[in-house]
Amino acid sequence: MRLNTSSLSTLVLLAITGLATISTTSAASSSQFAVPRRAFVSKIDTKEKVVPSSSSLELNTSSSSLVTNTRGGSSTDAATTMVKETGLPPAAKLLIGAGGIYAAFLYYGSLQEDVFRYTAADGTQFKQAWFLQVLEALANVLVGFVGMQLTGATQNIPQMAFAISGASQVSAKACTSLALANGLSFPVATLAKSGKMAPVMLGSLILGGATYSLREYLQVALIIGGTAVVSMGKKKGGGSTSSMMGVAYIILSLVLDGVTAGFQKRLKAETQKIGVKPKPYDFMFWTNLYMCLTAIVISGALGEVGTGLAYCAGNPEILEKIVKFAICSAVGQSFIFYTIANFDPLILSTVTTTRKIFSVLLSIFLKGHTLSLTGWGGIAMACSGILSEMAAKMSGKAKAH
Repeated sequence: MRLNTSSLSTLVLLAITGLATISTTSAASSSQFAVPRRAFVSKIDTKEKVVPSSSSLELNTSSSSLVTNTRGGSSTDAATTMVKETGLPPAAKLLIGAGGIYAAFLYYGSLQEDVFRYTAADGTQFKQAWFLQVLEALANVLVGFVGMQLTGATQNIPQMAFAISGASQVSAKACTSLALANGLSFPVATLAKSGKMAPVMLGSLILGGATYSLREYLQVALIIGGTAVVSMGKKKGGGSTSSMMGVAYIILSLVLDGVTAGFQKRLKAETQKIGVKPKPYDFMFWTNLYMCLTAIVISGALGEVGTGLAYCAGNPEILEKIVKFAICSAVGQSFIFYTIANFDPLILSTVTTTRKIFSVLLSIFLKGHTLSLTGWGGIAMACSGILSEMAAKMSGKAKAH
């Protein structure tokens, strides 16, 4: 799965278009609140929803946001439904948002797998996962800064809350990369990350007293069970096997996802308490800034900055992949914010959920993974669990507790 320079330029151009459109949407939304117009704005709650941070959107929305957004029983989610009847029709906006997310993150996933499967002429492989997080977060910081200037920066941001959230998020992402670096196959890692609702649900049950339906428990069981079946259903000689260290890292990543969800709730409460309403690109800039700083400190302590730079200098092929990987991350986040600015969060959840399924299938077909009949059964089991909640939301049958 290759993307030439022209295609990459198209992605960047689309991101710039997304930035400009969000800026226009933001300004239009402000004028709507100043002069209520029933013809264009649907009734919303008096509270304004705080948009989740940028990095967690792609990694967390398909699973954890389905849990956290629906469990809260708050009508504030309606505040993100800002679809206007003027300008581009909703179908065109959805095509732009969903198309951008698919294009950026499908290639993002392919590049991430390529980076950790790359073998140099001397037989060495890229293992500097924290160094990779530095470069990815830095790209998001740059795009977030541009977007923040276009939409207007929010003052009095609670820095400590953003710092803690950013540190937990980059740790979760680094653990996912470390799982790949230690032999866990990309399809297994991606399916496992789709089950991140498990630690979120567990934490909510223990600490928050939340309740869940039988369907939701079955959904989690299908994803976890299907992932386990896939990991055991790979044919011998059909690619790298899932190492125990890789499994340990992906489990740790899932735990950190649950921790991150808790910090995000605390961040939302903190901003509401002090009366600050950060815009999407405030989240993208500040969260990724602290993610970048955290990754710099840890990668520096581990000596990955020097070794990572030396490895990239000696292997220009992987440097090109890493640069494209970071750009795709930033471009994808821009389209995520574009989608959030124009549609309900459930639309975003649907897009990111199906994107992960396509990423798994593309990896299997294009990267040489070979599955037994049992493995394909696991794929079907996990995908059915992933799609279950999405189908419930689209049919309007899901309940908010």
